[in-house]
Amino acid sequence: MKTIFFFFLALVCSIQLFSQEGNQNTMRVMVDDQEYTTEPHRIKIGRYGYITGNSISPDISLRIWLGSWNGEDLNEPGRYLIVGEDENYSKDDSIHAAYLTGEFKGIAYIKYVEETKSPRMEYHVGESLYGGEVVEVVLTDDGYQEITFDVTLEGSIWKEKSTATAFGGLGRLKNKLTDKAVTGASGFEQNIDPEGAGYKKQKELDTIKLSEGVVRIKMK
Repeated sequence: MKTIFFFFLALVCSIQLFSQEGNQNTMRVMVDDQEYTTEPHRIKIGRYGYITGNSISPDISLRIWLGSWNGEDLNEPGRYLIVGEDENYSKDDSIHAAYLTGEFKGIAYIKYVEETKSPRMEYHVGESLYGGEVVEVVLTDDGYQEITFDVTLEGSIWKEKSTATAFGGLGRLKNKLTDKAVTGASGFEQNIDPEGAGYKKQKELDTIKLSEGVVRIKMK
């Protein structure tokens, strides 16, 4: 099993190095006044997709969904109204009123996840909510999609459940380390998000401020 994993890891590394040749995809954002930079990737699953920028030590994931009003993947230039993942934006009066102005191409959702206690025992998670903030998208002459944003996310703390730690034992720890290795080698997130993975959301809420956000990612 170990041999298969290290073979896979080596393969991912070689693919990643090859894909980075000439690749100038960039993501830069101030997270509560601390700069975060990484190389973003585009994920497409059927009609849906998002952009993700990940790193390790600590594990960090910043995801940006751009979609039409029915939630399907959309990458056209324009202004996208930032909403929450669980908000019923089609029935919310204020969001619907904003949509009717004709100013917006679609909607955007942003999620930030940062490991605060290693190995993946605690996380600080931030999720966008509707507050009139926007994502701006332009297509540049050199074939890049440029995305700019400033947004305040609703922050929450997630801690690993004692039952998950106890019953998962060494197997859970090994899986975490494997996930970290795959994330680091490929640049794609590997089980970074704590939701639904043996963690409990704490009652206390705070905010995470993302400012001066700029993503440049090749369209093809």
